[in-house]
Amino acid sequence: MTAQFHYNAGHRRQADALNILALDTSNEYCSIALLTGDGMHERDAFAGQGHSGVVLPMIEQILAECRLDLRKIDAIAFGSGPGSFTGLRIACGVAQGLALGLGIPVFGISTLEAMAHAVEGERILCCLDARMGEVYHAAYSKEGGAFEMQSEPALHLPEEAPEPEGSDWIGCGTGFALPALRERYAGKLSVILPDIRPKAASIAQIALEAFRSGKGMDAALAAPLYVRNKVALKESER
Repeated sequence: MTAQFHYNAGHRRQADALNILALDTSNEYCSIALLTGDGMHERDAFAGQGHSGVVLPMIEQILAECRLDLRKIDAIAFGSGPGSFTGLRIACGVAQGLALGLGIPVFGISTLEAMAHAVEGERILCCLDARMGEVYHAAYSKEGGAFEMQSEPALHLPEEAPEPEGSDWIGCGTGFALPALRERYAGKLSVILPDIRPKAASIAQIALEAFRSGKGMDAALAAPLYVRNKVALKESER
């Protein structure tokens, strides 16, 4: 459950002057974004399994490029999941460590919601390949410019993924590389965008709106959204 963060006077600035640092290490890429009054600044690099060695240097690089001191950051957002277990822990740990030292709020943003925000459309099915023949799935619709969750993040077999109402949905994410998922949604999709993945820029934008609404989390309470409780399941358990 998200806890309200009590902002101190030093962080009650105009929304257009806020500095939000965002990171995502939920997949093979390390994505860093810095949202400032001057706009969005991004760094994106393939990290494989080496996120722990590149995430802090990338943060330092983007701060240096923007000539911004870390102490000027108002909030930190991270891709909370679902995604790689190790990657989610790295992002959460880095966000917690930095935010605790600065005394600022943390925003854990769903990686699937971040994908939806990166797509132009009104009805979006977000699916990530979860390995072991399964997918992480969520569905969103846009109402009045704001996204509403139609199906919350969950783990499914492709052939059992929730079937949305109507048609003209946009399918995005690596899950749509699986033939079984494409078959499941035959006739429901207007386009498939399998290369869409979570990025820090979208996470920062979502966090900005949450910040404006007064939402936030104490860094000590931040946690990954694993969805799957085990790294591997036995055949009998599945």
